[in-house]
Amino acid sequence: MFGLVTRAIGAVIVAASLGGASADETAWQLVWSDEFDGAKLDYTKWAVEENAHGGGNNELQFYVERPENVRVENGQLVIEARKEVFVLADQTRQFTSGRIRTKNRADWKYCRVEVKAKLPTGRGLWPAIWMMPTQDQYGGWAASGEIDIMELVGHESNSVFGTLHYGGKWPKNVHTGKPFVLAKGTFADDFHVFALEWKQGVIRWYVDGALYQTQTQWRSDGGPFPAPFDQAFYLILNVSVGGHLPGPPDASTVFPQRMLVDYVRVYQRKP
Repeated sequence: MFGLVTRAIGAVIVAASLGGASADETAWQLVWSDEFDGAKLDYTKWAVEENAHGGGNNELQFYVERPENVRVENGQLVIEARKEVFVLADQTRQFTSGRIRTKNRADWKYCRVEVKAKLPTGRGLWPAIWMMPTQDQYGGWAASGEIDIMELVGHESNSVFGTLHYGGKWPKNVHTGKPFVLAKGTFADDFHVFALEWKQGVIRWYVDGALYQTQTQWRSDGGPFPAPFDQAFYLILNVSVGGHLPGPPDASTVFPQRMLVDYVRVYQRKP
């Protein structure tokens, strides 16, 4: 289902989950969520991607639709990266993993997204929570934008970062963003809440309720500001192996590795 609001989950503002939210933030109303309380993935909310394309970043995994890589257990979504020989589409690779998305099921223009997750660790691991445009209204990547809510490179497991991709079509695209570093420990030690607050002309990033980045300037070759971030985007959750950013795994990387997700919640402001 397309549109700004997909499925209302009651009419109550769930302010408690905003973690010490300001009066302005508590104006957000829950419109979509998955608490992963069932026995299996809810296919009315998510599609599991299966491809051998490497995610467009020279990644090393196959994304596979099977329980070994994507499942729900103990009230959590599990996306698992595995080291194993696997054949798909007449190609052979040494790693498998999972990637799910809400495309053709749910998308939003201006919203607050919260994901409570525990992340994998190890060189070559690249978990991500991100958003892509449903219609590519302003042209191909990245003229129509990309919103990265959270990315982590596994050998720097105490740091995550949020990024916007925009500008022109590749290779004329640009990106801006900054990291958040834990005071102690790593993101593999426990669950943390990663949040994005997206309003017209401003996008903010939070970890555990702490604001660490605000962006108000971007552009698109396809239209005037606030393009490209003025159209509906859908959610993607995945764990990549290798690629441009983390590089390949090495002998120190332990497999399997998992991203565990306790919940995904999407809010929009009351009309």
